[in-house]
Amino acid sequence: QVQLVESGGGLVQAGGSLRLSCVASGSIALINVMAWYRQTPGRQRELVAAITSGGTTNYADSMKGRFTISRGDDANRVSLQINSLKPEDTAVYYCNYKDEYRNLEVWGQGTLVTVSS
Repeated sequence: QVQLVESGGGLVQAGGSLRLSCVASGSIALINVMAWYRQTPGRQRELVAAITSGGTTNYADSMKGRFTISRGDDANRVSLQINSLKPEDTAVYYCNYKDEYRNLEVWGQGTLVTVSS
C-alpha cells in the first residue's frame, strides 16, 4: 500500500508563486515515477510534470517554463514549483505515484489552487 498526501494549495494572486508538496508513504518502490496532474471542472485530468526515482523529468509542452518538479532529499517527497501564476492555472492539482513493476498507480486527494486576477 502506498499513500499520498498533498499540501501547499491555496489562493494566490496572478503573477505570484506557489509550491505544492506531496509525500508518499508505505511500500515505496525503489524505482517509481511521481507526477503532478491538474484538473478543472468539465475537463480531463492533464499531466503537468513527472519525475522518475532517478531524477529524470518530463513536462507537458504547455507547462514548460513556469513549472518545476523536483524530488526532495527524502526521495519520497515531490514538489511542484509554479511561478508567474495565471488565472487559467486554477485547478485541483493531484499527486500521482506509479510503480510499473507492481502495476500500481495511486492518486492523492488533490489540492486546490485558485489564482485570482
